[in-house]
Amino acid sequence: MLIGYIRVSTSDQNLDLQLDALKQVGCNKIYKDIASGAKDDRVGLSDVLKYIRKGDTLVVWRLDRLGRSLKHLIDTINLINDMGCYFRSVQESIDTGTSGGKLIFHIFGALAEFERDIIRDRTNAGIAAARKRGLVGGRPKIMDKKKVALAKSLFKDKSNSIASICEILNVSKTTLYRCLKKE
Repeated sequence: MLIGYIRVSTSDQNLDLQLDALKQVGCNKIYKDIASGAKDDRVGLSDVLKYIRKGDTLVVWRLDRLGRSLKHLIDTINLINDMGCYFRSVQESIDTGTSGGKLIFHIFGALAEFERDIIRDRTNAGIAAARKRGLVGGRPKIMDKKKVALAKSLFKDKSNSIASICEILNVSKTTLYRCLKKE
């Protein structure tokens, strides 16, 4: 059985184009989501994944309607394949029920893994180069040595309230206490 899944990012977008395309290819049942692809909680997608049975084909209008990213797309299609089901994209003419479709899907998977490896390598190289220049990653310190010294002197003077010290230094109470505790 052909089961469709359609998605638009916002409620002002229209599902008609996708709906017509999936009906034209013969989808018996169509699930829909009106939500950003970046959101994890897509009820329609969850429902279709619960509904499909071995031998069914999940059909989408375009690949980007199913996955938030290439990795998510591949993970979702792998899940579908593990269930004994197939995947089909109308616009890209990909059908994992055919040998050519399986080949294309595996090429996508290899490209996604390659992309992740390249990103990781670039990130590690950038971190190593920054460390060579003496830079340390992480959030910048809000309390430098001068501010710490000023905080100590203000704190020693019992006429200053914690609130006024925090206002003068433009820091929160938590930051002030953390700074004083370290010293």
